[in-house]
Amino acid sequence: MRNILVTGGAGFIGSNYIRYILDKYSDVTVTNLDKLTYAGNPDNLRDIEKNARYRFVKGDICDENIVDGLVKEADVVVNFAAESHVDRSIGKPDDFIRTDVFGAFVLLEAARKHGVRQFIQISTDEVYGSIEDGSFVETDPLMPSSPYSASKAGADRLAFSYFVTYDVPVKITRCSNNFGPYQFPEKLIPLFVTNAMDEQSLPIYGDGKNVRDWIFVDDHCDAIDFIEHNGQNGEVYNIGGGNERMNIEITEIILSELGKPKSLMQYVKDRLGHDRRYSVDCSKLFAMGWQPKHTFENAMQETIKWYVENRWWWEKLKSGEYLDFYKQNYGASA
Repeated sequence: MRNILVTGGAGFIGSNYIRYILDKYSDVTVTNLDKLTYAGNPDNLRDIEKNARYRFVKGDICDENIVDGLVKEADVVVNFAAESHVDRSIGKPDDFIRTDVFGAFVLLEAARKHGVRQFIQISTDEVYGSIEDGSFVETDPLMPSSPYSASKAGADRLAFSYFVTYDVPVKITRCSNNFGPYQFPEKLIPLFVTNAMDEQSLPIYGDGKNVRDWIFVDDHCDAIDFIEHNGQNGEVYNIGGGNERMNIEITEIILSELGKPKSLMQYVKDRLGHDRRYSVDCSKLFAMGWQPKHTFENAMQETIKWYVENRWWWEKLKSGEYLDFYKQNYGASA
């Protein structure tokens, strides 16, 4: 029985990855280490919490004692744990440096000590910075432009250094923007879907023409699994859906699917250091035989439908600190 330690597994992508792995393999056990910060939600895994092959441990990846014991038992470590919202990193960057960089260091040290079979560092396309034309390849320089992306770049390169220096079997993934079920409603798609459902305004940064490549979360999980089994140690792999859309296009799709008026769109002051366009070249991964399985249109419909049918999940999240954060920082209705 292979044991995978997933850090940050109560978050959006991590929880979808755990569900994907348990569904796909019958000979795998998963240990989920999560601190349960605001975006770590036990409800994300309510449907599998009693699965005999799943174990949850509440803890911080910066806690060396907890990490050491769990990594010692693991064959594979997949590190999703991170502070991940750019807006929050602008207001409080120290949390991001501690979790994203020091936390990765603690995990890598334990992996080195106990000789794990594989360590997968989940990075992000944001480490490259913005690009007006073309797409970034894995060997391009990293030019992060927010405290969040800088902290992810630090963890990314730290992981690589452990491969070079200590021969820790590290693989690094840099994925484009994810969307799908269980995404915390501060991110663009779940925020706009749930706001539109409640006839609240949709706060669009600047002119709304910032471009992102979007990938359905299940495809991201599938790619990570593919890289685990087919990738080479010490390599970086871009993961993308090939679905570049401006934020304004995403907004209009959501309003159209829900039958809501464009009058709900509200343009607000742009984010500090807001990257204009992210784009990654995924030809390296595609040449290995992986391709996303979902079309953007079908995945968007499935995602919107999930939020419509699961008000119980998101409604309680859109309160308190969450609302105050947006109102105080952006004057936008959330």
